[in-house]
Amino acid sequence: MPGTGRQRKSVKTFTQYDYMLLFMTTGIALFGVLMIYSAGYYTASVFNAPFRFVKQQLSGLGIGFILMFAISKLDYQMFIQKIAGKKYSLSMSHIAYITALVLQTAVLFIGEEYNGAKRWIKIGPVQFQPSEISKIAAILFISYAVYKNRKALDSFLGFLSVMAYMMPLIVLIAKENLSSAIIVGGISIGMCFVASNKKGYFVACALILVGVIVLYIVFGDPFRMERIQIWLNVETHPKAHQIKQGLYAVASGGLFGKGLGQSMQKLGFIPEAYNDMIFAVICEELGIVGAALVILAFLVLFWRIVVIACHAPDIFGTMLCVGVMVQLAIQVVINVAVVTNSIPSTGIPLPFISYGGTSELIIMAEMGLVLGVSRQIKQK
Repeated sequence: MPGTGRQRKSVKTFTQYDYMLLFMTTGIALFGVLMIYSAGYYTASVFNAPFRFVKQQLSGLGIGFILMFAISKLDYQMFIQKIAGKKYSLSMSHIAYITALVLQTAVLFIGEEYNGAKRWIKIGPVQFQPSEISKIAAILFISYAVYKNRKALDSFLGFLSVMAYMMPLIVLIAKENLSSAIIVGGISIGMCFVASNKKGYFVACALILVGVIVLYIVFGDPFRMERIQIWLNVETHPKAHQIKQGLYAVASGGLFGKGLGQSMQKLGFIPEAYNDMIFAVICEELGIVGAALVILAFLVLFWRIVVIACHAPDIFGTMLCVGVMVQLAIQVVINVAVVTNSIPSTGIPLPFISYGGTSELIIMAEMGLVLGVSRQIKQK
């Protein structure tokens, strides 16, 4: 018979990093260093240290890259393995969640206060924000919950059971930083939404959540209510200075911008222009085109994470990728919306680009998790 005796060709498989994701992560992070230098040069010069913020960001970024590659080399499935005990057995995901709870409780008692906010814990020369650690802990914990019983999330009660575990952490974060609590809440709901095959009850949950937030702001938080008043009356409100100057920066940039380093609003008009409002400086110096390219870079980054999530070896790996993408997407959308005054002001940084050591380290650690998942995808 034709073909008898022919040897079948063996198909070899191999694994490797998603180099497109690695390239985009590196590119956006280095662009962030450049913009921090431009946006923070004036403020840093006041301290006779023009490269102050750049050096600190590069230091954090260098440690972040080491952490990212170290985590990517680990088997991400170690986070679902049980650590045996005499009576109970916990996974690494449980331990991450418990650690986040302990740190969020500790910051209420021993936290360092800066600019009226108690958000940092200082141990010797090391200073960090527990709320950033809570983000990656939430991703690990919910990924584990979905891995153990995904079908439970097809019901409203199953979703409530997951959120019941997350609420103590979210409440503790809200006591020190409502913005971070919104992100952790968004991560929790977003991951459950993706994992569930039945989406209908999420509409009711979203309406209830919006109602609770509105009631909390209107009747329980005068500071947040003032933020809404600033948002609604940005042209006339006496405390709308930062947002107003940011809008001036966006408007004056035009189509192609004034040129890198040529922003006027960063010269003391926008407070801490190298931080949460750095997107306004990008718009002023690089114009609408430059800002659009930055958003496009993030979209490519998200696309690569989605590709990895779809090809992950198991549902735990998929949910890790989903959690990281949801967090980054929430932060990008909210940051851009605040700068353009589309929503009331919140203190949420632009991932990879805004100045911040703890945030940079945690985001790079999360990218290490995603790269670790990509490294275990078998390809022909």
